[in-house]
Amino acid sequence: MKLDFLALDKLAVSKANMRYAKRPPDVSDILPTVRARGVLVPLIVRANGEPDAFEIVAGRRRFHAARIIADETGQAEPLPCAILDAGDDAAAIEASLIENLARLDPDEVTQWDTFTRLVREGRTVDDIAATFGLPELAVRRVLALGNLLPRIRAMYARQEIDRATVRHLTLASKSQQRAWLALADDPDAYLPTGYQLKAWLFGGQSISTRHALFDVAASGLAVVADLFGEDSYFADADAFWTQQEAAIEARRAQYLDAGWADAVIVPPSEHFQSWEYEKAPKRKGGRVYIDVRASGEVIFHEGYLSRAEARRIARGEQVEPPAKPPRPEVSGPMQAYIDLHRRAAARAALLAHPGVALRLMLAHAIAGSPLWSVRAEPQTARSDETRESVETSRGETLFDERRRAVLALLGFSPDEPTVVEGRPEGADGDTLAAIFWRLLDLPDAAVMDAVAVVMGESLAAGSAAVEAVGLHIGLDMADWWQADPAFFELARDREVLAALVAEVAGEAVASANAREKGKTLKRIVSDCLAGENGRAKRERWVPRWMAFPPAAYTQRGGVGTVRAHALAEAARAPVEQPAPPAPDAGALSPEPECEPVPEAAEPAPLAA
Repeated sequence: MKLDFLALDKLAVSKANMRYAKRPPDVSDILPTVRARGVLVPLIVRANGEPDAFEIVAGRRRFHAARIIADETGQAEPLPCAILDAGDDAAAIEASLIENLARLDPDEVTQWDTFTRLVREGRTVDDIAATFGLPELAVRRVLALGNLLPRIRAMYARQEIDRATVRHLTLASKSQQRAWLALADDPDAYLPTGYQLKAWLFGGQSISTRHALFDVAASGLAVVADLFGEDSYFADADAFWTQQEAAIEARRAQYLDAGWADAVIVPPSEHFQSWEYEKAPKRKGGRVYIDVRASGEVIFHEGYLSRAEARRIARGEQVEPPAKPPRPEVSGPMQAYIDLHRRAAARAALLAHPGVALRLMLAHAIAGSPLWSVRAEPQTARSDETRESVETSRGETLFDERRRAVLALLGFSPDEPTVVEGRPEGADGDTLAAIFWRLLDLPDAAVMDAVAVVMGESLAAGSAAVEAVGLHIGLDMADWWQADPAFFELARDREVLAALVAEVAGEAVASANAREKGKTLKRIVSDCLAGENGRAKRERWVPRWMAFPPAAYTQRGGVGTVRAHALAEAARAPVEQPAPPAPDAGALSPEPECEPVPEAAEPAPLAA
């Protein structure tokens, strides 16, 4: 092999090149580098049998980039080439493969080391971006890693921390970085990473400078910049709000001077709900609503009136402008501070009051909240016969009686279809709090009955949870179900019907009727279950699908209860039970232990 510079017109792409194709390749990533510095890495070529002609084994994209530059400038620079010995196809293929496999993209830490050396040599960010064909922002991101302690850079190079964590660590001072590394060294400490790291650095609230309505540079406020060049935040949230509120008042005055009927400031504790308003132009009394968010963002909604006001104006009535809301006593950041501390104290106190916590959890499950979403099982069915069968079943009748008793206990209307998502009659204020207060007045036994009803309403049909409950309790479906016309209407598979006949009447009867129609097989099963037409009565029969545990009649699969049972069993892992904790003398009065209920026993009625 020898090195030489060869003219473009003497080169062509070889079919031995692993990237050989008739369509020109995409060279947009290397074109800026070739344009700025030319082709620096030699192409691997070999003679193709023509005088002074060579074919490219490796370097096709560099060759095409050089041709584009030649077309742009009108000058074709010779390319550096490594010329293989003639006649060795295997060596040519290996060279092409090795060159392409060996060309791995360097990691960002390696790039930082290289870019830093170039900066020391006098290269600017623009020079580096042009040379390597990178956006200027990408170069600045890599150089920003220089703000990190060497150990953090090493952790990033070893992929022990992700890009989001590194990005937020560039916001940290050196002392904060050392504190973060100390947490990383402590196996028992919580180590904030990713977006949790930003909250850790700013003490909970971080306000981006892009939300400021004032000139950040002229404000003199301390700003912590993301050295990746994308984000920056105010170091002092209270100082930000002082200037932001002054800017909001100034913008409000500008709107009033411009002739708007009013400019209403919506504080962070509230929200501008657009569906409660209608568009109205300035000449028809439209207002501006200035929606201030706790994040610092301010949104200006121009030309709105409440729907009630819009209807009154349409009727020709006079509308008085609303009174200006007073400035809140507590700022948004202070309110967040207060709320988070009170929540921390309340949840810690609940640890000593499990009975109160249970009632609060039940209130959440009934009423819902921004963090809770519990829905009642819709019990959807395709046929009216199925719906009627379920509604008139023993289990549904008994559960409905218990539901009505719980509705009465909680002060709900007896017409409420479910306890879940219900609301006490005549309750003012927050529904969740109203239910919680009522539950606190109930004895433990009544609360546990309400828990059972709410859980029953929200128990998903066909789920593994149903299987787990049935298996744990030892549920016998014969106590709760018997075959009805809806069951026989839905049983249509002839192979299954034959298996049912064998199960209730015996193999001899099944064999004798093997060729009969499905209608005949159904009548045989029905006669056996009723003890009619000379058939021996089969007591307490339940098809395999409905039993606990369920089973199939064929090898074809497709039985939902069998699949759900398999999921429930797979989730049952042996767990070593810890010793029960010693009773706490300061805790609530102990709750009565739950005793197993007999399988067919009627639940005791609730006291209203």
